[in-house]
Amino acid sequence: MKNFRNMVSDFFYPNMGGVESHIYQLSQCLLERGHKVVIVTHYYNDRKGVRYMTNGLKVYYLPFKPFYNQCILPTIFTTFPLLRNIFIREDITIVHGHSAFSTLAHEAMFHARTLGLKTVFTDHSLFGFADASSILTNKILQFSLADSNHVICVSHTSKENTVLRASISPSMVSVIPNAVDATMFTPDPSKRTTDKITIVLVSRLVYRKGMDLLASIIPQICQKHKDVQFIIGGDGPKRIILEEVREQYQLHDRVQLIGMVKHSDVRDVLVQGDILLNTSLTEAFCIAIVEAVCCGLQVVSTKVGGVPEVLPPELIYLAEPSVKSLLEELERAISDRRCGRNIDPYVAHNKIRTVYTWRNVAVRTEKVYDLVYQLPTRELAVRIRNMQIDAIFLIDFLHVEYYNCGPLSGKLFVIAAVLNLFLLLVLQLIWPKQTHIILTRKRTI
Repeated sequence: MKNFRNMVSDFFYPNMGGVESHIYQLSQCLLERGHKVVIVTHYYNDRKGVRYMTNGLKVYYLPFKPFYNQCILPTIFTTFPLLRNIFIREDITIVHGHSAFSTLAHEAMFHARTLGLKTVFTDHSLFGFADASSILTNKILQFSLADSNHVICVSHTSKENTVLRASISPSMVSVIPNAVDATMFTPDPSKRTTDKITIVLVSRLVYRKGMDLLASIIPQICQKHKDVQFIIGGDGPKRIILEEVREQYQLHDRVQLIGMVKHSDVRDVLVQGDILLNTSLTEAFCIAIVEAVCCGLQVVSTKVGGVPEVLPPELIYLAEPSVKSLLEELERAISDRRCGRNIDPYVAHNKIRTVYTWRNVAVRTEKVYDLVYQLPTRELAVRIRNMQIDAIFLIDFLHVEYYNCGPLSGKLFVIAAVLNLFLLLVLQLIWPKQTHIILTRKRTI
């Protein structure tokens, strides 16, 4: 079933990262398969309004200012009028939200369900259960997925994590891994330094990516192996720690901090290396290690989250997230590199090229859309369209979906859902759906 899809997230171009790349590549492949895809995000600097990207991909940069970590301020109701306008104008049938961090994605799915549209959510991250930030995020996710139609996770570990965090049935969660554009990440051994072993790391320099571990590893490796050098790409609050280590141990000629790297330039950095080091403390999938192997590098990575599911054993050295374990595996990788026991770069590239493809991801996502599209329309949506809502039905309907989300939070969720329904009724009176359709047709003509 080919229909109208809407990708929503706070994270999109010109911001670059795993979620942004996933949305763009998936959208391009869905367009190729005959779907109409519209992307909704907030504005970035002077990038506002409606823009068109490759193959006519339409992007709405909404006038909502980023509040924290590239996400908009969570207001719930203020985004409803504009999102309703877009859903009606573009004749959207399925709203697909991305990332548990994205405020805009959660609000768009909430409003879409109020309008009776089908919703799909892709979770790209892993969260804990103990700290305050995780507890709050998990509660928001539980509310967001309380009556969503389907959820996609990028690994089986991510699926288990999401099922527990959101208290949803495993049957409504599918696992579709990330992919890599193998044409962009090709090996080039001629770029390597022949008399040195180069360890590369391209990542956001934040605590979650294990920068404290890296700061302890660098001086020990450099002291034991005089022919080893580091190239570190990326930026973040932990960069200062790496600069202090480089200064303290006088490693300016062996540790390069090249700063933020555009996604289009990542391949040029990777091909300079022999080994990719990933020190993450948590990962749902880790596309960086796939890109590295696609460029012919050997990978040393922490054994966290979904990382053990991603690559076969001959392509990766897995370590516990500790300095001791990472040093041991890095020593093994360096020794194998010196002895020539590492896998041929082009063989590694060919293994990845046929496994992780965006076209395969698009086909599997399309099957999820078809499944969701065949689900019956919610009775609440039908009654709203016919203006036949009664209090008894409304209370009974919301009780099942939201009230059981928690003794206190469940009541708050019900209040939010009821207020959103009243806001929808007001919007329908002020600006009926037929008015949107007529104006859209006039613009098309």
